[in-house]
Amino acid sequence: MEWSFKTAGELLSAMRAGAVTSAELTDEAIARIERDDPSINAICVPDFDRARAAARRADEARARGADRPLLGVPVTVKESYDMAGLPTTWGMPPHRDHVPAGDAVQVTRLKAAGAVVLGKTNVPLGLQDIQTFNEIYGTTENPWAHGRTPGGSSGGSAAALAAGFGALSIASDIAGSLRTPAHFCGVHAHKPTLGLAAGRGMVPPADPAWPVEPDLAVVGPMARSARDLTLLLDVMAGPDPLTYGVAHRLQLPPARRERLGDFRVLVVEEHPLIPTSSAVRAGVHRVATALADGGARVARHSPLLPDLTEAATLYMQLLISGSVARFPIDSDEQLRTQAAELSAEDRSLDAVRLRALQFSHRDWLAADHGRERHRQGWRRLFTEFDAVVCPITPTPAFPHDHTPNPMERRIDIDGASHPYFDQLVWAGLATMPGLPSTAIPAGRSPEGLPVGVQLIGPMYEDRTPLRLAELLEQEIGGFQAPGGAMTTSFALSAGPASSGSACAATGS
Repeated sequence: MEWSFKTAGELLSAMRAGAVTSAELTDEAIARIERDDPSINAICVPDFDRARAAARRADEARARGADRPLLGVPVTVKESYDMAGLPTTWGMPPHRDHVPAGDAVQVTRLKAAGAVVLGKTNVPLGLQDIQTFNEIYGTTENPWAHGRTPGGSSGGSAAALAAGFGALSIASDIAGSLRTPAHFCGVHAHKPTLGLAAGRGMVPPADPAWPVEPDLAVVGPMARSARDLTLLLDVMAGPDPLTYGVAHRLQLPPARRERLGDFRVLVVEEHPLIPTSSAVRAGVHRVATALADGGARVARHSPLLPDLTEAATLYMQLLISGSVARFPIDSDEQLRTQAAELSAEDRSLDAVRLRALQFSHRDWLAADHGRERHRQGWRRLFTEFDAVVCPITPTPAFPHDHTPNPMERRIDIDGASHPYFDQLVWAGLATMPGLPSTAIPAGRSPEGLPVGVQLIGPMYEDRTPLRLAELLEQEIGGFQAPGGAMTTSFALSAGPASSGSACAATGS
């Protein structure tokens, strides 16, 4: 039997029953990576020797009667997490030789749970793109269609899961970086409530690994099933032991509903600032139909939904001002001049982004106050609804676009061109107020590309959208490997990635 596309839960059951060992699972995963990853380039930093040693230790522990939440399960880790002895570069050439001495807190938790880490997955430069490519590691291909992006910034993790390279991955999200790759690659992901999972050690290579939680950013799980998301979130969740963990212990409330027919769901498919493609609308409709057929109360409109235009504006202000504070840009004076030349009536998202590059602390505080108003609006909405279903991006995976200035890139939506970064408005809907959001597969486009939707839930009630995701997976299906069953080899539409394989790029 081949195990590469089994869920983590299935692998754990098989190991507990003695049907397979962690060493066998790890060897199979490594063989698949060595065979198939040269054309995908998802695993940018392999760690096979240590993985095999960890698998042997897992089997020995199980033979002694031990059992842990992920004991013996092969997994991957996003390149941006510190792992002792492996490079953490964030795809930034000046830091290609940066090797941290210790593990990120989430890597520590993975290992403590018994997971076997196969290696690290590729990212875009500075984690600041909706695609995955950089000068150090090259370009990651979407396993469903070479020539298209797997998304970003966790594109390597999503591509690895879709290709059968490990059962789970840990990644991060500030602009849809968990949800967009899941949507583009047909897998599952969960953006936790802001602050729910400690992020220490998931920092740019120039920064110390202090217990600091950046605004908007979260770390979270990716998987091939909804139930596996819950399994991994239970390992990841909890405060940093150096800060809140000194005095606080996490106890997530149970899901609000257990049966599909008991859920109250608001479905939103159109945004006032950017259209939704027909393929993504079809995915939203498929989920809405499954909800209605299952007896859930489904609404298409509600006056309680916070204003989407204002939400997008606040999100861009907080995102861009925070980003430029962490990664200063060289052309500050030129941008200041361009912002001054904007018409006062220009409220486009391009104008919002340009002005946010020059935000003062007072400007940021005003945006933060707006965020608190929206949080209160979401609290009111979630007295009437349990979850909101909406797109993750307006389109399925799009062709690679490596135009050097991302502000000059465009996104095609059913034949019409739109600003590249405008597609972030759907991701920002949950990110700006810090809400949990679960990305699930929702079918495929007419071209055969995966389409996903997100399920947004109440703050700190992460188990509610996760439970809804499990129930919908039972109704509409979940992960389907590219090329069908994928039991022997890939049925991919193009040759190797033009930027070279991960091993070639790293010299490993």
